[in-house]
Amino acid sequence: MAAADLIEKYMQIVNQSLVGDCCVHQYTGDEVVITSASADYLASTATMMLHHSHDEEYFLQVHGGLHYGKILRKNNNLFGTTINFASRIAGKAQAGKFWCSADFTKAISDPSLVEFECKGMYELKNLSDKSELFELKIDPRKKIYIDPVCRMVIHDLEKAHTHPEEQVYFCSGECYEVYRERGF
Repeated sequence: MAAADLIEKYMQIVNQSLVGDCCVHQYTGDEVVITSASADYLASTATMMLHHSHDEEYFLQVHGGLHYGKILRKNNNLFGTTINFASRIAGKAQAGKFWCSADFTKAISDPSLVEFECKGMYELKNLSDKSELFELKIDPRKKIYIDPVCRMVIHDLEKAHTHPEEQVYFCSGECYEVYRERGF
C-alpha cells in the first residue's frame, strides 16, 4: 500500500472512530488533533481508533497522547499547555498505545469503564517538572460498538437496541428510528 493510501485509510479510521462531540481539528500528515469537551469521549475515540486500525490487514499501529485541560483558540488554531502536553505525551507512547496525563485520568467521569496503567515519571520537553504518565489499557481484540447516529459507545449489548437485519446497535429506540428514516 502506498504512503498516500495509508494516510487516506488512516483518515477514514479516525473519522469512523469519533465518539460523542469529538471532532478532528487538524490533520498534518499522519498526525491528527482531536478535541472534545469530554475525557470520556476522547478515551472512547482512542479505543475505537485502536480497534479499527487493528482490524486492518497490513496497517500501521496508531499511537497517541491524551491530556485534558483548557485550550486557547485563535484563528482556527489551538494553543496552550494542553496541546503541547498532549503532543509530548504522544511522543512517549509506543505503537499501538495511547498514553495520557494524570489530569486526563482524573477527568474520566466513570472510572469503571476504563483502565489505566501507571508508566512512571517522565521528563518532557519544555516542561520543568517530571510528569506522571499512564497508558490507557485497551484490548484491540475486544469488539466495541458505536451507535451510528449519536456516536455513543455501546457498553452493554444486552441493553442496546438492535437493528433487525444488520449487526448494528443503538443506544436508544430514538437513534434506531433516525437511522431507519435517514436510510443510513
